[in-house]
Amino acid sequence: MTERPKTPGITRRTAIAGALGTAALAATSFAHLPGRRPNFLFIMADDLGYADLSCYGRRDYETPVLDGLAAQGTKFTHAYANSAVCTATRVALATGRYQYRLPIGLEEPLGDRNVGLPPSHPTIASLLRDQGYATSLIGKWHLGNLPDFGPLKSGYDEFWGLRGGGVDYFSHDFANTHDLWDGETEIHETGYMTEMLAERAIETLEARQRDRRPFLMSLHFTAPHWPWEGPGDQAESERLATLPDPVAHIHYDGGDMATYAEMVLSLDTQVGRVLAKLSELGMDQDTVVVFTSDNGGERFSDVWPFTGRKTELLEGGLRIPAIVRWPGVSMPGTESEQQIMSMDWLPTFVAAAGGAQDAGHPSDGVDIRSAIAGNAMAERPLFWRFKNHGQEAARIGRWKYLKIAGNTFLFDVVADPLERANLKDRYPDTYAELVEAWQAWNATMLPNDPDAPSYGFTGSMLADHFGIDN
Repeated sequence: MTERPKTPGITRRTAIAGALGTAALAATSFAHLPGRRPNFLFIMADDLGYADLSCYGRRDYETPVLDGLAAQGTKFTHAYANSAVCTATRVALATGRYQYRLPIGLEEPLGDRNVGLPPSHPTIASLLRDQGYATSLIGKWHLGNLPDFGPLKSGYDEFWGLRGGGVDYFSHDFANTHDLWDGETEIHETGYMTEMLAERAIETLEARQRDRRPFLMSLHFTAPHWPWEGPGDQAESERLATLPDPVAHIHYDGGDMATYAEMVLSLDTQVGRVLAKLSELGMDQDTVVVFTSDNGGERFSDVWPFTGRKTELLEGGLRIPAIVRWPGVSMPGTESEQQIMSMDWLPTFVAAAGGAQDAGHPSDGVDIRSAIAGNAMAERPLFWRFKNHGQEAARIGRWKYLKIAGNTFLFDVVADPLERANLKDRYPDTYAELVEAWQAWNATMLPNDPDAPSYGFTGSMLADHFGIDN
């Protein structure tokens, strides 16, 4: 390979934290509770952009709760979603594997076909349940519909939330179909969705405190996914209900920056309520808390210093916030430049719980506790594809290969996070290495399904970058 710029070293602050974190990890976590395995509270936002939290750079509002969580743990600056869209990333999160290994992972978005996460496939929930964990999904599922698919068929003991990709925050409807469930029973309750999900999470934490079992709680908020409605926007919800095609209207002129800020601030507040209850119940010191997003941001998101949005394999469509507070492992106020991905949470949680992965379905992810403790991980390639406009991407170290609409690029995403300087002619060997690696990886995945539905682009920077219209 041709000589290339070196990846920046770990900072002194990170190195010190890493040494301390490694010692803590070696001594095992939660030493103050002998024999107690960690609980996992996994909080995922929907379509939250990389810089939509003030601790990641948002400038027009502040998110004090999530900023505080970052100050108490590790903030990752090179965290990636497995996909630039929702369902595909959730497949990878649930299975710990590249989503392209399953037909459901080829659905972008999940359409009306009867495709879903197979109940026979091991998941993060089923593997932890096998270890005696109580497992709950509160919020968004979006991995297939009844009667063949659902959270209760894929390892979760409890489910309260929506089965589809999004609902109105007040009516809990989408395309004239109500979508709010308690288990497999449709329910009708009033309230703002972000607040309702937090309230259910609080009730579930109280139940876990009573039964004393270790738990996995997947708290998958819908915020700040459209429709863009803040806690005081019920009138907008009622107006949308009168339109013949509210979804088309949302994408035409719905929302504004102020409304988006209200949605993110509500998310921050409700996460705060859940974390406060965790502390009140005395469970905060034996609970791992993760906060992240399912993909890059949408119309009103801040993705600086990147370009691109949801549906695009530019950094803005893939790079996401990821904050981890892990007592005994993470050190307060640390940042990590290690590259992590959605599929890494399954091997990390299962290993920490003392379990083992299913031999027939090995994870493509890795145990990232070392990175959470502040250490460097072995370099590994990361891969993506997206059938719209023939997108392909791979990252190895600081280098990223990107193909889109027949155009190919090599970017140094450390020195050039905006992905402006195409270096494939300057470093032809590096470019060839990444292309070859992507092709070898892709040969092990399912081919794209030509009948699966597909997104159009969100139209962020494509004309500027590539001369592509929506």
